[in-house]
Amino acid sequence: MMSNRLTDTLFQLVHSLEKSEKRHFKLYIKRSSAKEDLKIIQLFDALDKLPEYDEKLLLKKLPGIQKPQLANLKSHLYKQLLASLRLIKASDNIDLQLTEQLDYARLLYTKGLKIQSLKIIERVKEIARANQKFNFLALVLSLEKKIETLHITRSSHESVDEMAEESLFIAGHIDRVTRLSNLALQLYRRYIRDGHARNEQEEKVIKEFFKAKLPSNAHEIQGFYENLYLCQSYCWYAFIRQDFLMYYRYAQKWIDLFNADPRMISVETGHYIKGMHNLLNAHFDLRNFSKFDDVLEEFINYSKTDTANQHDNFRTHTSIYINGAKMNGHLMKGTFKEGLALIPEVESKLQEYALYVDNHRILVFNYKIATLYFGSGSFEKSIDYLQKIMNGHHANLRTDLQCYARLMHLLAHFELGNYDIIEYLIKSVYRFMAKMQNLTVVEEEMFKFLRHSFGVSPRKMKPELETFLDKIKHLEKNRFETRAFAYLDVISWVESKVYEKPMSEIIHQKYLESKHTRR
Repeated sequence: MMSNRLTDTLFQLVHSLEKSEKRHFKLYIKRSSAKEDLKIIQLFDALDKLPEYDEKLLLKKLPGIQKPQLANLKSHLYKQLLASLRLIKASDNIDLQLTEQLDYARLLYTKGLKIQSLKIIERVKEIARANQKFNFLALVLSLEKKIETLHITRSSHESVDEMAEESLFIAGHIDRVTRLSNLALQLYRRYIRDGHARNEQEEKVIKEFFKAKLPSNAHEIQGFYENLYLCQSYCWYAFIRQDFLMYYRYAQKWIDLFNADPRMISVETGHYIKGMHNLLNAHFDLRNFSKFDDVLEEFINYSKTDTANQHDNFRTHTSIYINGAKMNGHLMKGTFKEGLALIPEVESKLQEYALYVDNHRILVFNYKIATLYFGSGSFEKSIDYLQKIMNGHHANLRTDLQCYARLMHLLAHFELGNYDIIEYLIKSVYRFMAKMQNLTVVEEEMFKFLRHSFGVSPRKMKPELETFLDKIKHLEKNRFETRAFAYLDVISWVESKVYEKPMSEIIHQKYLESKHTRR
């Protein structure tokens, strides 16, 4: 649930500013010392000092400002802050630079200085082409064609023909990019809402949707953006279907696009960061331990570069993805107790970046933290974090993850011997998962085991566990059952009971064996 301090848009903007940005804003405003502008500086200072947004307290700190004036002053301050940020950020943002130059070309045209306008247009086209900003190039060509159509500029027939051809090429490119980016977005949103495909019927729906939306000439495309969105579309298509090998291949191709043209890392930094996050996830899902460690090290090194720290969004998401990957490293290696050391930093960063972190990301972190505590044997602490998921306002987010939070919550109480509530929890979790149509064979078998275990004496429990393990062990390679093991390693949990070893030891031993086998 969003705290009060995050509910006012102006307050959010003021508290997102860095020291240099605040200093620049003061200088920017003081150049024009109008009475109204001095009032917005007072408002700015008052908001900057407030720990959370409180309008009554704000008005007390501004004795010269009445409540009816406040709304207009806030609106004025918001616009001036954006104008100040635009000036300070233009030099390190190619989109802002291009927009500024196009604005100059338009201004010169309205003044009747057509030739000067066309000279700027030529420069802007070169920059846009070099950075593959075809959407922007379309706007520039539109202004150029307007000038050429309405006025005699003495441009050659050849240049006009080239302009016409380029316009057609760009229109085709934009159409393909639009279709592919739509497909990538729709698949991603589908995953955020529902998680992985749970059975063949759901996979069939995804396959039909993907086939219908994928452009017929998708594999003939050229250009950075077309290939970028093609890779993203295939990544989400594969990930939803739990085809983790395909997911890895396209996540790697995604990053290869940037490696082939490193200049694009600074142009599309957000896409690069997301690609590294997906590549790490792919290695995690495939248990490619050494490659996971290599990519994580590369990502950590990247996070220290100027490009990664250029904007709040980049810095925030790089930090979040790296911390998530570090947790994943401990989860797949069974080093749960070592992983607990990450929790204070993760929670501190989530608090620091509260303005930028979405509910989905918080949901995922709470689940990872709960899993680390569960694997460490700290079941009470695990329950605390699972309840944040179960009691939170996330009804439209990741039904699969919410289901597994309830299942882990049930197992934590089982581990604690809270048998007085186990029967109620079994019925409650079963109903929740059945309602969400989220039951796999593994889960069905687990519920059967838990129900049956009530009537079994401790002396006879081990044979029951061995029988349960035998029933689910062969499902480990079944693609539609893998999510049960990805979210909660049920097999390792049962093995820990059968072999009377900590779950962390079971998983760590598998990690060591796998590492040795792959050498």
